[in-house]
Amino acid sequence: MKTSKIWANLGVENLDITTKFYSDLGFKPNGHNTNKELRSFLFGDNNFIIHFFIKERFKWAVNDEVADLKLGNEIIFSLSAENKDEVDQWLIAVKKAGGKVFAEPQDYGEGYFFGFSDPDGHKFNVLYWPQ
Repeated sequence: MKTSKIWANLGVENLDITTKFYSDLGFKPNGHNTNKELRSFLFGDNNFIIHFFIKERFKWAVNDEVADLKLGNEIIFSLSAENKDEVDQWLIAVKKAGGKVFAEPQDYGEGYFFGFSDPDGHKFNVLYWPQ
């Protein structure tokens, strides 16, 4: 069996807040983003898609409860940076957009990173790792 694409689906409280947050960070919408139950953005050079569904629709789709991200975490997405300065620029942009920093910028082996969560608590890190 072969699959041509993979994407992520996450539940959110407020599509307008989610749309503003990811738009403020410069992510490109995947489509027109006018759906009342879904907003979608493209991430990275390969256009990885993350769909953000209102929690009620997400709960219906998984036929289960939605995780409470205040109690734990389901995944962390990593975003690559070209250098340490770019990591620091991301930090400023995330704070300005309203993201919550859970790991301040720090060296990690040969690399450098920081971690943040979006308004719903979905976690990301921005990582520079020399080639």
